[in-house]
Amino acid sequence: MSLSWREALLSIMGAEAVLRAEKIQTLWGGYGQLLRVHLQGGKTPSLILKQIAPPPAPLPGTPAATAHARKLHSYTVERHWYRHWQVQAAENARTACFLGEIHSDAGLIFLLEDLNAAGFPRRIRRPNSTETQALLHWLAVFHAHYLGVKPEGLWETGTYWHLATRQHEWQNMPAGSLKEKAQAWDQALHSANFQTLVHGDAKLANFCFSATGDAVAAVDFQYCGGGPGIRDLAYLLSELLPNPLKDAEAHLACYFMYLQRALEQAGKGALFSELESEWQELYPVACLDFERFLAGWGS
Repeated sequence: MSLSWREALLSIMGAEAVLRAEKIQTLWGGYGQLLRVHLQGGKTPSLILKQIAPPPAPLPGTPAATAHARKLHSYTVERHWYRHWQVQAAENARTACFLGEIHSDAGLIFLLEDLNAAGFPRRIRRPNSTETQALLHWLAVFHAHYLGVKPEGLWETGTYWHLATRQHEWQNMPAGSLKEKAQAWDQALHSANFQTLVHGDAKLANFCFSATGDAVAAVDFQYCGGGPGIRDLAYLLSELLPNPLKDAEAHLACYFMYLQRALEQAGKGALFSELESEWQELYPVACLDFERFLAGWGS
C-alpha cells in the first residue's frame, strides 16, 4: 500500500488510520484486485477497494489485444456506472454505494460500500427457492426501473458475450446451427421493442445475499448497457438450471410476476402485456445466443 494511496483513502473517508486490508480476490485475468479495508474512525468502519492494475498490453492487431481493449473499456464503463448511474438505482435493486476513487501509481482505485457490513454477508453457489426468488426479484426491479432509458456512458449493448464483441470466436466456430443462426439471433435481440439496462454479468458470484436469503445486492457493473432484460435472465438461468431452455417455466413465471409489479409501481403497468409477450418469445433466443458464446469461447 503506497503512502499516497493510503493518504488519499484516509482523506476521502475522513478516517484516522487503516487498521488492516484483506485481499478478497484477484480480478479476472489479473487486471487488479479486490480488498476489504478496515478503518479507524471516519464515515464507515470498512469498505471495498477495487484496484484496477492492467497487465502489459498484448501485441496490437491480435485477438488478445482486442480482448485487452474490451476489458479496459469495461472498467471505464463501471466507473461511469458508479459515478453517474448508481445514485439513480432502484431502492429494491440494491447495489454497492460509490464512496470515491483514487488515481495513483498503483492504478485506478474504486472505493465501494462493504455489502457485508450493509446486511448482505453471504455468497451462495446453490440457491434455494427463497434465494432464487430474491435473484429474480432483483433482476425484475432493475429492468423495470431502467426500461426505455438510453445507456449513456455504458455499453450500447450490454453483456460481455454479444456477437459484435466475439467475432474472432464466431469465425473460428465449426459449421453448425449455432454459427449459422448467430447473426439472426443477435439481430432479434438488438431489434427488440422493449430495451432497458442489463446488468451484463448477472451470475451468482456477483450477488451478495442477506442473512435470511430473501434479499440480494449486486456488484460488478463492467458490462452494464442496453438490451432486453431477458438477456440477463437467460444468463442467470444457464447457471441455475441443467437445461435453461426446457426447465425455466417456473422461473420465468416468477420473474414476470415481479416485473409486472415493478412496472405497475413505476407507473408503467400498461406496457407489461406487450413486453412480456416479446421477452417470452426472446427467451429461447437469448439462451441460444449465450450457448453460441460458450461454443465459440474456446475456439
